[in-house]
Amino acid sequence: MLETGGPSRDLISFVLPQTGALVEVADPAQPYVLLDAAGAVVEPVSAFFAELQACSRPPSTIRSYGMDLLRWWRFLDALGVDWRRASRAEARGFARWMAIAPKPVRVHWRRRGETNARATASASAGVPNAVTGRAGPGLMYAAATRAHCETVLRSFYDFHLDAGTGPITNPFPVGRERRRPPTAAGRLARPSPGGRYRPSVPVRIPRRIPDPRFDELFAALRHHRDRALLAFWVSNGARAEELLTCRQRDVLPGEQLLGVVRKGTRAYQQVPSSADAFVWLRLYQEEAWRAGVPRGPGRWLWWTLRPPFRPLTYHAARAMFGRANRLLGSNWTLHDLRKTAAYRMARDPKLALTDVQWVLRHAHLSTTQIYLPAGRDEIVDAVRAHHERQRHEAPVHAVPAAGYRPEVLDELFGRAW
Repeated sequence: MLETGGPSRDLISFVLPQTGALVEVADPAQPYVLLDAAGAVVEPVSAFFAELQACSRPPSTIRSYGMDLLRWWRFLDALGVDWRRASRAEARGFARWMAIAPKPVRVHWRRRGETNARATASASAGVPNAVTGRAGPGLMYAAATRAHCETVLRSFYDFHLDAGTGPITNPFPVGRERRRPPTAAGRLARPSPGGRYRPSVPVRIPRRIPDPRFDELFAALRHHRDRALLAFWVSNGARAEELLTCRQRDVLPGEQLLGVVRKGTRAYQQVPSSADAFVWLRLYQEEAWRAGVPRGPGRWLWWTLRPPFRPLTYHAARAMFGRANRLLGSNWTLHDLRKTAAYRMARDPKLALTDVQWVLRHAHLSTTQIYLPAGRDEIVDAVRAHHERQRHEAPVHAVPAAGYRPEVLDELFGRAW
């Protein structure tokens, strides 16, 4: 049995059992269910999912929360501890395990039979890409993943604590009190806003695709559909799933508008897009309709390229983008296209930042402001230009003021005047 408060070597060698599963259900009232090691539905998690749905959380958020709860359920199953009897010792051990133990390497299903599949996946993990400079998923759990998991588990136990169906104390407590000078009200301490076992997440500058790299990526695409998708993503800043769920009636080429359903609020919004995006879309539609793709205002806008024709899913679009990445040796993501659009609009001096906020559908202007600073490529070019100027500019020699002899100043400061 794993000692959660024991030596670190026990945590490093601990392997999380692959028991239970998070299953998608074709039920709008219950999009996902968590199954335990015996294959039974975990009712406490289902009640928590119902609370999330009542709070207007989309199914994608429920799935994200479910993956963290599945990891916690597997950890408790390995310890033989019921979720109601989990204490801070188990929570502390779980936080330590995620911090120091390597995460399971997920091997592609086509390479599961190969003997060196796991070694190849481990060798490429966390290595920075030569084109983008971004490191892929590493062997350890990222700080953002650990922070998200801690928040989910603390919220799960808070929910059952309020409902009276869980333990009397939350295994994942809030941060320790921080001392500060006394105030007029006599308050000496305040609780930390985060959880005690929540790691610090580094603040990162949003990464965009430079214009030359985007041109290379666009040229690597083979179909009009893919070119139209990228042209829309990089011009209106819509999220990947928002664009993929458009209908044919949402396209207004005469006004250069495209209607999308926003991810968080589920509100319908018509966002302006570039003219070339509608040109590529028309080329794709004419080609697709001749091939037999269903046509009608209520039909989906994006379809697969080969029969039987099906609506294009996020995973299929991601695979298409991955093939273009492999041709260039890069590792750009679909969300980088939204960041690129946000950066281009935010850096335009003739476009108000509040207009950019409306297009991106940001709730706070401070979220839009993170795209104002220059990107990595602009900073690197500026610093290179600085060094070039320093190399070519002649040194400026100061002239001593009247009444001072140059030899005395040279002796005093150790330089020639």
